[in-house]
Amino acid sequence: MTHFVLVAGAWLGSWAWRDVEPGLRAAGHGVHPLTLSGLASGLAEKQGGAVGQQTHVQDIVGEVERLDLRDVVLVGHSYAGIPVGQAAERIGDRLARVVFVDSNVPADGESFVSGWPDGRAAVEAAIAANGGFWPPPTAADCADQGLTEDQIARLVGGSTPHPGATLTEPAVLTRPLGLLPTTYVKCLLDWPEPSREVAELLTSERWRLVTMDTGHWPMFSQPRELARILLDATGLDVTGLDVTATDVTGSEA
Repeated sequence: MTHFVLVAGAWLGSWAWRDVEPGLRAAGHGVHPLTLSGLASGLAEKQGGAVGQQTHVQDIVGEVERLDLRDVVLVGHSYAGIPVGQAAERIGDRLARVVFVDSNVPADGESFVSGWPDGRAAVEAAIAANGGFWPPPTAADCADQGLTEDQIARLVGGSTPHPGATLTEPAVLTRPLGLLPTTYVKCLLDWPEPSREVAELLTSERWRLVTMDTGHWPMFSQPRELARILLDATGLDVTGLDVTATDVTGSEA
């Protein structure tokens, strides 16, 4: 049995994967959505400076070890790609594959905000003005991302402030990320091209690019399609998931 450990991006928790889970479970696999420290559905667990980026890395490693999972597919969306990428190299031979979903990727010594130069000052200012937390998105922030009004309401309504230290602390990697068996899912409505860092990693023979014709939150906008991509990325049976993904060559996956 393959075990999918699902980690959503900033402001979100395990609840964000609700509509993705059934497709994975129906295929007979283990599904383990994870809420990172300092985040919760409905209420923010304000642990302040006690929650840093390495706390989130350990959350992921600890879940894999606590449940004694093998054949693990680590899935990181948006911000969560940074702790997921670090956790992937720390769980050793338990790892089957990493799937980054429209995410940032870790670079040794670099933080989330250092990889976002145009928005770094705004993010840091927002954290400083909100007691060390990055404020949740508004409905306007979710516009033009392929979401219905109901999906936007659910996303915004469940989001909670995100611990700021996790965004400003540096990642720690001990080997090149390009060595990991990886699928990168690019959501085209968010931005049509991978970042420079991701483009460089995609030159590795161990990395594959898959695109989705939707916005930055595909677990809300296209959950069945995302479930199929997660199964397909690992060579698992996608029978019964009647959706289409398009890979980098433009062929149907």
